[in-house]
Amino acid sequence: MNSLKESRNQVLGQIEAACQQAGRKAETVQLLAVSKTHPSEALREMYATGQREFGENYLQEALEKMETLADLEIEWHFIGHVQRNKTKHLAEKFAWVHGVDRLIIAERLSSQRLATQPPLNICLQVNIDGQDSKDGCQPEEVAELVQKLSQLPHLRLRGIMVIPAPNNVAALLDAQKLFEAVKVLHAHPEDWDTLSMGMSGDLEDAIAAGSTMVRIGTALFGARDYSK
Repeated sequence: MNSLKESRNQVLGQIEAACQQAGRKAETVQLLAVSKTHPSEALREMYATGQREFGENYLQEALEKMETLADLEIEWHFIGHVQRNKTKHLAEKFAWVHGVDRLIIAERLSSQRLATQPPLNICLQVNIDGQDSKDGCQPEEVAELVQKLSQLPHLRLRGIMVIPAPNNVAALLDAQKLFEAVKVLHAHPEDWDTLSMGMSGDLEDAIAAGSTMVRIGTALFGARDYSK
């Protein structure tokens, strides 16, 4: 418990310092704890430190954790690649889905979100610097997607998510410019409030470039154990 609490406090301190440097208030940046491959016990301990938002990449692993941690009021974010055959579980079980990059995926999420649930928060994943190894729509596709996705029922299109190559500060700035430029095309511009970018290695640069949500795993939980 103490080590996780110390880790979280250290990350929150980094966020606050980066915000001060950028002339921003610390509360304008949300901390998303990336918990993939870490056991449910670690999430429970992190929850006890005050963390409520957790991000998972693998659906089956996330569903198992949801069942184990059902007594906690966790806000679950899916930050992995969204496959068409997985949208039903994503639509019903998560509060946020960050990896939407095609209209068909958004349409499926909208139609499969239960009418009794609040709208599903989604972010458009953009391949901001053209990496062959990364998913996401192309920057030039974003404007049209924002217009179409923002009109779908049962969804709240909140912004964009990017994973630039390491040390690519220019891509972070490009993402911020794109984020601001397409807001006017949103059917509900008041919902357009989330620029999800920045991880353990580029947190400060991402905040300087305008990130409103940083996705932190290693700095919170330590190195991932992929053998489990």
